[in-house]
Amino acid sequence: MRTGVHFRPEHSLSLAALYCFTLFWTAALLFWVEPMVGKMFLPKLGGSPAVWNTCLAFFQAMMLLGYAGAHWMTVYLRWRQQFLVQLFLISLAFVGLPFRLNEMATLPTQGSPTGWLLAQLTLGVGPAFFSLATLAPLLQRWFSYSSTGAARNPYFLYAASNFGSFTALLSYPVFVESSLSLRDQSYFWAIGLAVAGGLILACGWAHRQRLDKPQGGAPMRLDGGAVGAFWPTPAVLSPITLRRKLKWAAGAAVPSSLLLGVTSFVTTDLASMPLLWVIPLALYLLTFVLVFGRRTLFLNDRLDRALPIGVLALLYQMCASLSEPAWLVLSLHLVVFFVAAMVAHGRLARDRPGPEQLTEFYLWISIGGVVGGWFNALLAPIIFNSVTEYPLALALACTLCVRERRLGARAVYNEEIPGFNETKSYWRSGWALLGWPFAIFGVTSVLGALVPGHLAAALETAVIFGVPLVLTFLLVDRPTRFALGLVAVYLGSSFYTGGYGKRLHGERNFFGVTRIVLSPDGKARQIVHGRTIHGRQYLDPLRANEPLTFYHRAGPVGDLFAIFSHQPIHQSIGVIGLGAGTMAAYAQPGERWTFYEIDPSVIRLAQNTNYFTFLNRSVAPIRIIEGDARLRLQEAPEGDYDLLVLDAFSSDAIPIHLITEEALTLYLRKLAPGGLLAFHISNRYLGLEPVLANLAKKLRLEVMSGDDNNLSEADFASGRERSQWLVMARGPDELVGFRRKFRWFAAEANPGVGLWTDDFSNLFSVLKW
Repeated sequence: MRTGVHFRPEHSLSLAALYCFTLFWTAALLFWVEPMVGKMFLPKLGGSPAVWNTCLAFFQAMMLLGYAGAHWMTVYLRWRQQFLVQLFLISLAFVGLPFRLNEMATLPTQGSPTGWLLAQLTLGVGPAFFSLATLAPLLQRWFSYSSTGAARNPYFLYAASNFGSFTALLSYPVFVESSLSLRDQSYFWAIGLAVAGGLILACGWAHRQRLDKPQGGAPMRLDGGAVGAFWPTPAVLSPITLRRKLKWAAGAAVPSSLLLGVTSFVTTDLASMPLLWVIPLALYLLTFVLVFGRRTLFLNDRLDRALPIGVLALLYQMCASLSEPAWLVLSLHLVVFFVAAMVAHGRLARDRPGPEQLTEFYLWISIGGVVGGWFNALLAPIIFNSVTEYPLALALACTLCVRERRLGARAVYNEEIPGFNETKSYWRSGWALLGWPFAIFGVTSVLGALVPGHLAAALETAVIFGVPLVLTFLLVDRPTRFALGLVAVYLGSSFYTGGYGKRLHGERNFFGVTRIVLSPDGKARQIVHGRTIHGRQYLDPLRANEPLTFYHRAGPVGDLFAIFSHQPIHQSIGVIGLGAGTMAAYAQPGERWTFYEIDPSVIRLAQNTNYFTFLNRSVAPIRIIEGDARLRLQEAPEGDYDLLVLDAFSSDAIPIHLITEEALTLYLRKLAPGGLLAFHISNRYLGLEPVLANLAKKLRLEVMSGDDNNLSEADFASGRERSQWLVMARGPDELVGFRRKFRWFAAEANPGVGLWTDDFSNLFSVLKW
């Protein structure tokens, strides 16, 4: 019988501290590299939120490989071999440092770049990430070999690891991103990896030097069997059933899917920047810290009861397309996500096995995380033409709530209702499992089709979605039926013709969801991306060529083209961003127009005359170039454009890589002498005027800003929208016409915003608080 090996008691605290700090540090490095590398790829891939989701799915897969490697090592390798392999992996990670993009790799200019992005991540970041990913389960297993009281429950080290990840994520946008360029960040990360290597050596030294000799004076061998070098072989090791493993995977898959869902929501309407990536991910990691710490917090039935109520409120917001106030909507999504992740991860924490099966537990958690992440990032865009996976994951999260064996006060009350006992058998029958959701779907569909136009807007949505959601709440004590009821309400909401209007067409790809809808008044078609209208056209043939929304003739764009038409040169116009092709309505005979559009679905829809005819009606020849503007614009001749317009959006978010110093330098090279640069900078949440004003000052350009924020209700009813535009030129003479317009004024620079480049941007400085 093997004799257990014991660490000296006086070293227990210092050993735990060493392991805690090592796991904290290595986890911080892991989650520092994620936003850093994601930001490196944004300028190459159009700034789409899918860039981050794909990166996140890749990191989840690498985490799975790391956990699988750690599990394999603890089963088949002796401790000394594990230690040497880990040192080798850390050494190998230095080969690819500092991180940088492979400029020689050919980026696809058309179609989805998912494969290209995954290949670049694998070659550039994969070795370093894998080496660090193996450490969390491996070091916990090493620590469990000791006979201290804490070793019997080493999961507190998992909390320390996740706290390191949480700290790194929060510090990245606040301190790292706002003070260091990407180049400097990569060098500092390499130094951090060297520190991690030293900590691994320290853990190995402590593991060997702080061992008591067993009785008899002979040194204890460091090459134990399959279950560990220093862990006494249990007499009977209870096998883990497949059902239990699948429960672990499911408990990890749902919050992982929710993580990507809420991240897509946040970044689509704000901006694809690390600050907005890390908030949901930080909350996700915080739940691990809370549930796996030595003192577990919030593991009670209150969260199980709160989650269904939060999901009902969130589903109401999503179905009714409520967007204001923005802070409340954003807070609702993040709070519900946090509660759902707490419920799912709390369930995992309650069901964790003993330390001898620790690595297998983490392996199945990682499998679930990969399934949830890859479903959102890779599979959902193929099988859904809208963001269906997000509400679906919310419904699944409710099934993870602990089932109440008793229905509480409501059951007592119902026992007093005559006939209740006769209906209980039906309530518990299989027919009720599908009967109630079908009934809820029918109620939602009928209300959504019949009610619009008869009530005030607020009362309308309250009736259409409030009634079926109340019916769904009656199923709250039956998690499966409740979840099916939520899905029924969401599916039934497709019959609602309010909000943006009746849906005529929808499709989804790497760049997001694009819909064609009939306006609520039935007078126009609209193209919608996310929650923002990107173009509108009247159905009336007499008004079909009238530019609407942000491009109406009485607004800043009307001023722009009126002044441009009187310039000495006005032949070649380039537009970054197509939308419905509305700006083609300003084309004049003799001009040449070129549109740059990264999303192939937008190109197809804008050219489809069944939806929009701006391009077809244009009196000037139109050329459309597919691909990211910064890549494709490099192919244009120098000085080719007399006017270059930036009008690129992903929902309400402007791709940041299009308003950096490198981007502006490229635009100037392609601009003819005396030409104009125009930027559409309308945004609900970001004030981008000082960003471009700072760049203009650096490059010695003249710059003016204009808006039409004083629109009346009659203007909105006629199809107009508020907008803000900014115009640049090399000299003051080109902007004389704008100075004569009452709505135009000199744009103000702000040194506090900094000079935005591909290496540096500071979102905090331009947020509209």
